[in-house]
Amino acid sequence: MEIKAPIFPESIADGSVATWHFQPGDFVARDALLVDIETDKVVIEVFAPEDGVLRSILKNEGDTVLSEEPIAEFAAGASAAPSDAGTAVEAVTQADVAALPEASADGDRFASPAAKKMAAESNLDISGLAGSGRDGRITKEDVARALASAPAREESAAAVTAAATAAMPAQAAAPAASVAPSAMFAGSDEERVERRVPMTRLRASVAKRLVEAQQNAAMLTTFNEVDMQPIMQLRKRYQGEFQVAHNGTKLGFMSFFVRAATEALKRFPSVNASIDGNDIVYHGYYDIGVAVSTERGLVVPVVRDADALSLAQIEDQIMAYGEKARAGKLGLEDMAGGTFTISNGGIFGSMMSTPILNPPQTGVLGMHNIQDRAVVIDGEIVVRPMMYLALSYDHRLIDGREAVQFLVAIKGMLEDPARILLEL
Repeated sequence: MEIKAPIFPESIADGSVATWHFQPGDFVARDALLVDIETDKVVIEVFAPEDGVLRSILKNEGDTVLSEEPIAEFAAGASAAPSDAGTAVEAVTQADVAALPEASADGDRFASPAAKKMAAESNLDISGLAGSGRDGRITKEDVARALASAPAREESAAAVTAAATAAMPAQAAAPAASVAPSAMFAGSDEERVERRVPMTRLRASVAKRLVEAQQNAAMLTTFNEVDMQPIMQLRKRYQGEFQVAHNGTKLGFMSFFVRAATEALKRFPSVNASIDGNDIVYHGYYDIGVAVSTERGLVVPVVRDADALSLAQIEDQIMAYGEKARAGKLGLEDMAGGTFTISNGGIFGSMMSTPILNPPQTGVLGMHNIQDRAVVIDGEIVVRPMMYLALSYDHRLIDGREAVQFLVAIKGMLEDPARILLEL
């Protein structure tokens, strides 16, 4: 039978083969992960329909595939045929023995094609690498880890050499000072390693959308600051009770920002709207995207109907999305839509930034790092935990007055959380 690429949604034109987890001739159990197909938004996993043998691969890693395009040939039940059961068992046993690393004469025999290519581009000897793939196969991730650890090893070796040189007697170290400059830089070309790799589809898609956002929207940013002490005191006072009442869910900052943004969007519908050609689409619901950074790039899962969720439910959804994003399990349905986005650069230490719009949305809120600063309250200088807020907005639809008032409304609700509950 043919193994085909999955049916892509209308928003996705094509994908590319990211990783084959089996090679031609391998026995594959039913529901085992055959191949990862990377699209502009997510990685789609294709599983084996039945027990059988992968006969041939029609689309190699890096190839572009269309919706429902054949990517491999699969012999269902090939190893279970009664007439040659003994031969099949013997063949599988021999294949398993041959696939053991100890039986190899060359170290790169068990590397996937993508791993071999990456290693060759980086001049990396993979004969000594331990593979984490099936039967000890070396994967792209194994090579990437080895490349990442190489600078640390080089720095360590350089430190040992420097220490040994420093410990030498002055007369022994003296000849090194007379070395000609040309000799000092001899061989430097071989040490200045560069590595060229293609963008992942997700990174390329993010890059394209960000450029389009800047080219097609009249984007401006307004700033304000918020005193986080009320929220921090509230969390400290009720954290224990909150976890007991909500099955261990922790009360975080993000749920307050989602609720505050939702209440502000109710008052300023244009910030919750989008532009479609010459039309303005006003959304009667509040789907808040929460930007999550992963190893593959930035993704924005959506908390749907945020106005109908409690703080605990919002925290649960954000936690679940974060775990799925780190595991690469986010689905298209998790990221589709969204009427407004919140991005938290503060977790990386950002003090101030201008978040970029997520088209076709017309507003995005940027959170930043919390730092103690001296502020004046009631005529007195006090130290408070302060956070800068940034609202980027599309000036084609949102006037500066609305943008400033929207941000002031969020600031007011965060500095007096009772306003969120009372909808003041």
